Amino acid sequence: MEYTEIDKTNLKKLSTVALGTWAIGGSDWGGTDVKQSISTIHHALDLGINVIDTAPAYGRGESEKIVGEAIKNISRDSFYIATKVGLDWSKGDGLVYRNNTKENILKEIDDSLRRLQTDYIDIYQIHWPDPLTPIEETAMTMKSLLDAGKIRAIGVSNFSVEQIETFKKFAPVHTVQPPYNIFEQDFKNELLPYVKNENMTALYYGSICRGLLSGRMTADSKFNGDDLRNADPKFQPDRFPSYINAVEALDKWAKESYGKSIISLAIRWLIDQPISGIALWGARRPEQLNAVEGVGGWRLTEEDYKTIESIVNKYVKEPVGPEFMAPPVRTL
Repeated sequence: MEYTEIDKTNLKKLSTVALGTWAIGGSDWGGTDVKQSISTIHHALDLGINVIDTAPAYGRGESEKIVGEAIKNISRDSFYIATKVGLDWSKGDGLVYRNNTKENILKEIDDSLRRLQTDYIDIYQIHWPDPLTPIEETAMTMKSLLDAGKIRAIGVSNFSVEQIETFKKFAPVHTVQPPYNIFEQDFKNELLPYVKNENMTALYYGSICRGLLSGRMTADSKFNGDDLRNADPKFQPDRFPSYINAVEALDKWAKESYGKSIISLAIRWLIDQPISGIALWGARRPEQLNAVEGVGGWRLTEEDYKTIESIVNKYVKEPVGPEFMAPPVRTL
């Protein structure tokens, strides 16, 4: 395992692979198995992964509860918890809405601490920007939590450079969490150079693109129930085969060039970016993490990045991003 640190904090040895626990929450992923999920978290820690990323919105608190149960008897200083704030499902219509008001943040922090069974959160992230709440109000509330010791670092997720700059007028921003992977690369255009210049750390979500880069899917793969991939344009009949063809070609290249599988390539592609970064590896069964051991001990060259890009462009003629996942803005 390789490690990084977060500048201007005392978070100094974070694994460059984090466990992503969205699927563990169950909703949007066809349900969950609590015992199996806890075993997955323990297996991640055994593999040297010491960052666990979660959020209240994952299963309406279920993911945080499971993480709390998994870590309650483990030394708190041996791992880092990254969770989020600002998605509110209290309206009762089955949807979550952006809500970064002071009142909601102060409620959510205590709810998260209770579910996680801990006294503090290492990285507390605004989940989505909320156009109905002034960024000043959100930032100053987060700063108050940092000053009170309830959180150790402030992060933002899905924010633009302009929004981060406004936020920083009132509170520090230590981390950003964008969607970023071989198939979804908008982050590199504007935000990556900014993050590099500001010496921030990026926590990349969607690292294996909802399992597409795992190498386990075929053109015949089906997704049941409320699985969010049923709403992802990449997994629809008009696009899915082209993405599968790209995955097969990338897997072949990785094996011929480095003796590595596509999933190891997908994570290595992120770790070797020119900034401090942590790739979120989503899993809900222990065996889904076994390939982590293939990530370390090698590096991609600049020429490799060009080759990977050419392979993707050869097969994916109509690329689409993760825009379908954006939650709605509440109404006043």
